[in-house]
Amino acid sequence: MSSAVTTTIYRADTVFTGRAGNPLAEAVAVRDGRVLAVGSADEVAAAAGAEASIVDLGNVFVAPGFVESHTHMLMLGQAVEKVQLRDCESVAEIQSRLRAARDANPEARQILGISWRFEALAGADPTAAMLDEAVVDVPVVLDANDLHSAWVNSAALDAIGITDETPDPIGGEIRRDAQGKATGFLLETAAMQHAWPYIEESATEADRDRYLQNAFRAYIETGVTTATEMALNEADLAAFERMLDRDGRLPFAMTAHVILQPSGAPGTDRAQVERAAEWRDRLAARCEGQDSAGTLRIAGVKFILDGVIDACTAAMRAPYANGSNAEPIWPREDAIAAAVAADSLGLQLAIHAIGDAASELALELVEACERENGPRADRRPRIEHLESVTSETIHNMARLGITASMQPVHCDPAIMDNWLAMLGDERAERGFPWHEFRNAGVHMALGTDAPTAPHEAPHNLFIAMTARSVLERDRRAYAPERVFTPADALEAMTYGGAWATRAEEEVGALVPGALANFVVLDANPLADAPEALLDTKVRLTVVEGRCVTRRGMGFRLSAPTGR
Repeated sequence: MSSAVTTTIYRADTVFTGRAGNPLAEAVAVRDGRVLAVGSADEVAAAAGAEASIVDLGNVFVAPGFVESHTHMLMLGQAVEKVQLRDCESVAEIQSRLRAARDANPEARQILGISWRFEALAGADPTAAMLDEAVVDVPVVLDANDLHSAWVNSAALDAIGITDETPDPIGGEIRRDAQGKATGFLLETAAMQHAWPYIEESATEADRDRYLQNAFRAYIETGVTTATEMALNEADLAAFERMLDRDGRLPFAMTAHVILQPSGAPGTDRAQVERAAEWRDRLAARCEGQDSAGTLRIAGVKFILDGVIDACTAAMRAPYANGSNAEPIWPREDAIAAAVAADSLGLQLAIHAIGDAASELALELVEACERENGPRADRRPRIEHLESVTSETIHNMARLGITASMQPVHCDPAIMDNWLAMLGDERAERGFPWHEFRNAGVHMALGTDAPTAPHEAPHNLFIAMTARSVLERDRRAYAPERVFTPADALEAMTYGGAWATRAEEEVGALVPGALANFVVLDANPLADAPEALLDTKVRLTVVEGRCVTRRGMGFRLSAPTGR
């Protein structure tokens, strides 16, 4: 005999359904892990029936679970165990943190750190010698705040196998001194192809499984109920599949984009694309006939076309303040060929482009797909970051149906001093032009790109609404004319992220038939002062109808009314 399906009604003062233009609701009914009804208390009660249990949440704010549109799950899960350096203001402070970490763990085989900022170096290049002053006996590898460069000590150079003769990879640089000696600073693909594999190879399967659990736990605690992995590689995929084998499901459903690396060989690039399609099909076959709850779906591939403005590696139309500039990481023809191949296999394009020249190249990739493979309604390409972008590119994105995937936490004023100095002209005053995208009608998805920035969803929402700093609250707002209304920001962090991955029927909105993913906050972003978000607590996170976190919520299920 099958067990009876239960229905629960959640009532609250304010229920935001995921769309800025839709009326607010008072209640949500959940049955079998999905939304049964949403609307007024009376409407939902009528739809749920007399046997439904009722939870009165009281004076709280309910919204769809946040959709993390751009993350690196295993990196985030590992980052919480690394030496944290984001708030260090000098090399001396970084050195002190590293010495303390070494003293606290004398048996450690290496020291890993994350989130050092260029501002801490006061204009100097990071060098191995600086780190050797703190730790010399084991490798030290420090990821930059933007994850686009790595700073290593001499022991790490040896462990990684970098010598003065090691060639620069395509799209990257092993920084060298005047005598040609490697200095310990690895930029772009030099970090990705040397430092990252070293860190990955030093981790066991048990380590990676723990990192993945760490990441899911961190996101659920901040109200995130689905996410998009933006650099899936073979080791990451294996960790996800081990979790699926062990638990039968993920803590929440996810989508992913497989990272592609420029090889300089069209055949190798094509093989990477075909492997991504094979992984997609393998996961789809594994989940065939199952509900989408707790699954991993590969949506497409990820191109990293350029670097970052802080390191002057983002590809710009005009030089930086120091006179330098950077070429795209991918050669143009290679990128176009790989994009067309991916698109022909139904893989969605996610394209990292921070500089204005890189975003123009991203448009060329999308246009080539349309030209070679024909129009397709479900293509939904997306460009990630878009920190410095021309108005012409924004209007072309609207024309081509390209989503702008952006991260408010990347322009927290507390971390922008170096960014502003590197541009040094009017471009510095019109960075991250959210309002121009909205005015042009471009679809928007807001995420965090954790661990390049803090992952907490309420803080990301605060910056989107105010252009002010979470890290240093007395900082002046950066270009406040850009800000979102609370409802528009919430939509971009819920429905917008779901739409960007073709998942809007399943997640991102509280509508009948969608997965019952929602979050309860004790601050109301639509009515309270934005500052309330700085200290707000996620009181309840519900994933697919299950209460997975609960803080200070003393509710009990009311008995069915028996009407």
